[in-house]
Amino acid sequence: MSNLTDQILVMLKMQESMNLKVHSNWREQAFEWYRAIWVECAEMLDHYGWKWWKKQEADMPQVHLELVDIFHFGLSAKLMENDNLEELSNEISTAISHQENHTDFKLALEALAEHTLRFKEFNMSIFASCLTLSELSTDDLYKQYVGKNTLNFFRQDHGYQDGSYKKIWNGKEDNEYLVDIVADLSPDLADFQEQVYQQLEQNYPD
Repeated sequence: MSNLTDQILVMLKMQESMNLKVHSNWREQAFEWYRAIWVECAEMLDHYGWKWWKKQEADMPQVHLELVDIFHFGLSAKLMENDNLEELSNEISTAISHQENHTDFKLALEALAEHTLRFKEFNMSIFASCLTLSELSTDDLYKQYVGKNTLNFFRQDHGYQDGSYKKIWNGKEDNEYLVDIVADLSPDLADFQEQVYQQLEQNYPD
């Protein structure tokens, strides 16, 4: 699936389903999506590295995972503004295609956090700059988003809310399993999401 608008529509539908899984009346709960976004921005900056008094190397795989997490919250914020998914997918696609002109990842990330705090909304154009500067393509965003969304569903299905879910599988975190599973699958598969879920199921310890 190469059309950005089509990819976004799929992700919006998946995000709506995930939010409904967490709470059947999620829109009425007034969840503070903006707060989740700026907190994730701060966490991501630690993975990227910013401390001038010590040697640091950017952990780009972790930065990309954090960007995908932010996108989950960003889509949720956008779904609060407009529940017409086709219309919203076009709007988001246009915003991503007209990204803001940043040249430094740290400054772009801070601009995203600042906008989120000031206006309590998600700015897709600034987010798109973060994608470009971190060298995460929209195709990779789509692939990683579908994978992480599927893992989130898997977690909910296996006791995440009541605390019985096991996040460490045979000494390895579930996110690490997900990275390996997604790497071996094509996002163009019609049953991509189903295959990710099945492989998570196969690896989950009894």
